[in-house]
Amino acid sequence: MRTHDLITEKLRKVFAPESLRVEDESHLHEGHVGHRPGGETHFRLYIVAEAFRGKSRLERHRMINAALAGELASGVHALAIHAVAPGENA
Repeated sequence: MRTHDLITEKLRKVFAPESLRVEDESHLHEGHVGHRPGGETHFRLYIVAEAFRGKSRLERHRMINAALAGELASGVHALAIHAVAPGENA
């Protein structure tokens, strides 16, 4: 399974988000540290989930990093996170 699909599946399972978009931005980082042929090293995600209500930005990032610990340890070099609760502005 592609890393993009693993990330999407895990986030859906853990957070049951109202919306989720995972973008592979690896092509933007060719020649940079962490890039490898075939991509799937640099991702940006946009997630809206009730689980983030009342949580600080740092807490939200920690929650996502914990959910994706395996991917972050095995090839994902960078993860840009945009996490909000329903009704909040991104």
